[in-house]
Amino acid sequence: MTTTGTDPRPTADQQADDVDHRTGALWTVIARREVAVKLTDRSFVLGTLLSLGLIVGLVGVQVWMDSRTHDYEVAVSSAAAGELAGAVADQAPDLDDDVSVEVVDLADDDAARTAVADEEVDAWLRPPAEAGDPWTLVGRDDPDDRLQRLVRDVLSEQVLAETAREAGTTLAEVTAGAELTAEPLDGDDDLGALRDVLGFALAFLFYVATIMFGMTLASSVVEEKQSRIVEMIAAAVPLRQLLAGKIAGNTALALGQMVVYVAIGMVALTFTDFGDLVPALSGEMGWFLVFFLVGFVALSCLWAVAGALASRTEDLQHTSGAVTMLILAMFFGALFLDGTAAEVASYVPPLSAILMPTRLVDGTAAWWEPLVALGLLLAFAAVLVLVAERLYRRALLQTGGRLSLRAAWSLEE
Repeated sequence: MTTTGTDPRPTADQQADDVDHRTGALWTVIARREVAVKLTDRSFVLGTLLSLGLIVGLVGVQVWMDSRTHDYEVAVSSAAAGELAGAVADQAPDLDDDVSVEVVDLADDDAARTAVADEEVDAWLRPPAEAGDPWTLVGRDDPDDRLQRLVRDVLSEQVLAETAREAGTTLAEVTAGAELTAEPLDGDDDLGALRDVLGFALAFLFYVATIMFGMTLASSVVEEKQSRIVEMIAAAVPLRQLLAGKIAGNTALALGQMVVYVAIGMVALTFTDFGDLVPALSGEMGWFLVFFLVGFVALSCLWAVAGALASRTEDLQHTSGAVTMLILAMFFGALFLDGTAAEVASYVPPLSAILMPTRLVDGTAAWWEPLVALGLLLAFAAVLVLVAERLYRRALLQTGGRLSLRAAWSLEE
């Protein structure tokens, strides 16, 4: 009996489309596996928590230092020293709001010297033995710089005031025109100080993340190659899909970790004296994350190639040496380049991945500069992905020993 109707079996074209669809989704499976393995790795989780603890701890120390009052006990053993020390105690809150001075009257010089030696007081203020000799601040060790500066300022003011009286004028007239004030171009010296610290912190975070996740990626590649597991994987997964999945998974982890670090750091800063300045830096933090994403993808390709060129774990130190040196150059470039050199280098990939965000944080880049630098970095990353994909595919299944870049490029697939 013959029946008519549609053949339920898929055509050759449908089978090909189905294979392409499944192949296109394989990189996402690999990426999810990379993320899942890392999130269940105790050392990774503990390292992330430790880093967060360090960030919060450093900010906490800053909060404590900002809120701490430096209390000094200054011994005096004469009327002249008592008068000067009293003036220092009275003017201390106006000159430095984090300093408090208490005057301790003692019977004589020997008692004052003993009190300093026994650390019962922080310092002993001793008047000059003869006219024209200097005053002396005696401490068991070198007296604290803040206390020395405070006593010196008050003493200078008193000497000038006495000189003015003897000349028949006033201290204000004598010192007129001798004052110096500082005026930063951005209008906020606190913001300038915070920018300097953040520039270093962001460069350091970029360096640590690219080294840590990059070495993990390279180690994963060479371990699979050394154990021959990659040969079984390659039978089911196109190598370009394997590379894409590994890079995507590690990039997602690194970017997620960086977002957490930046967010926690910004929230923690709100509890410091810099809290009012945090909104002014939110845009720069966003740019840093964008440059980090593109720069990390580019560098991940190099790490993957370093792993593919090695045949054993012992080879990895050699094959990854150039990548490590490049990342070190990027880090030290962000720290030491300045002026025109830093401006030019902030457009040069992959240095721009650190230098341009650093310039944005420093406030030395115009609004259009990160757009140009990002475009160049994206073009560089695209070319690097294509080159790395070819090297990775040709070197990954070669187990005869460590390969050079030239040899890997010349291999037939």
